[in-house]
Order: sequence, then C-alpha cells, then structure tokens
Amino acid sequence: MVRTQRLGRRVRLAERELVILSDVSFSIPRGETVAIIGASGSGKSTLLGLLAGLDLASEGEVWLDERPLSGLDEDARAALRNELVGFVFQSFQLLPALTAHENVMLPLELAGIRSASTQAAAVLKRVGLGDRLDHYPRQLSGGEQQRVAIARAFVREPRILFADEPTGNLDTATGKVVADLLFDLNRERGTTLVLVTHDEKLAARCNLRLRLDGGRLDGSH
Repeated sequence: MVRTQRLGRRVRLAERELVILSDVSFSIPRGETVAIIGASGSGKSTLLGLLAGLDLASEGEVWLDERPLSGLDEDARAALRNELVGFVFQSFQLLPALTAHENVMLPLELAGIRSASTQAAAVLKRVGLGDRLDHYPRQLSGGEQQRVAIARAFVREPRILFADEPTGNLDTATGKVVADLLFDLNRERGTTLVLVTHDEKLAARCNLRLRLDGGRLDGSH
C-alpha cells in the first residue's frame, strides 16, 4: 500500500543544508498496522508528510497504492489523497463553527456524496457519539473531539489512514479508548494504519515498527 525507495528530505538554512531524512526505504502491505517511532527531531512527522504527499522529497520516491508521488503536481497529489487517504491529528483539526455532524459530513459533501448526512450520522454512532451530533467542538471533551476526528477520517472509507500522535493530547485512559477505536475500525474496514507516536505502548500494538534515528531508519525494526 505504501512503499519508499531511498527517500530523503533536506532543507536549506542560511549557512548550511539540514538533512531531516536520509536513505529511508521500506514497504507497508495492505491492511498493516505500522508505528513510526523515534526521539523528537528524528524526522517522524516529516516522513508522515512525505508518505501522504503533503510535502515532496528531496530525493527518492514514495508510492501510494503503486502510484509514484514525485511526478504529480500539487492538485494531482490532493486528488490522490482524497481518493485514498484519511488523517487524524494530535490537535483534532475540527472546524469550530461546525457541529460534530457537520464536521464529519464535510469530506462527503466536498466529494458530492448525496447521502452525506446519513453516512456521517452512522459513523458518529459507531464511535459512540450518536447523541452528540449537534454539539460543537467546544462542547466536547478532548477524547470526544478526537473521536469526531476519527469518524471524519473513516467516513469516506480510506484505504490508508495516517495518524500523527493521535493520543498525544489525551490523558492515559482516554488515549486508550481512542487507540482501541482506531485499531477496531482499522480491523473492521481493512484500512492500512500508519501512525506516528511517542507512546511505546501504542507502538507495541502495531504489527510493524519503523524506528527513526537522526533521520535514518534503524535497522533493528
């Protein structure tokens, strides 16, 4: 589902070039659960952005569903993301002026899907928020907001879900509930799950762990 070959990312600073990622190669089968782990500054979130086509590599290649990203312009990468990808972020990224129901409906409405309201309500019920449809983000707890974000990510049934520190802003008990939900939905829908996390317990639940050390893949994964 995801493959990289000698992937690298560099940024130019005033006096020098900073190497963020170097020579990163791996493949992720369909339906796999994968944790990208490593110390702060090791390049985890940069790697996630490259895999999703949010940023372009300085060298090497990423394939999403066997489609290379390097030859695509920004619009084509966005179209591929809309077709294949769901996202969950540490900061939830909900629109404050929309209700939970409207937040989850949004990607369906943008895709012109007429049954957006019914589908959004169904997936919110699945994540345990069937009685919170008309609540705004400010009226929801952190855990509830993240469950809305997960519902929004899964509502279009993506083939791959990228999650960047999905439990990072949650207490331990709430984080476990959210993690359980992510893995349950992943299993139910056959989605490939790739998550960045500092949480070793969360990483241990994934079948595959990719450890970054100074921008390079640790060979012990």
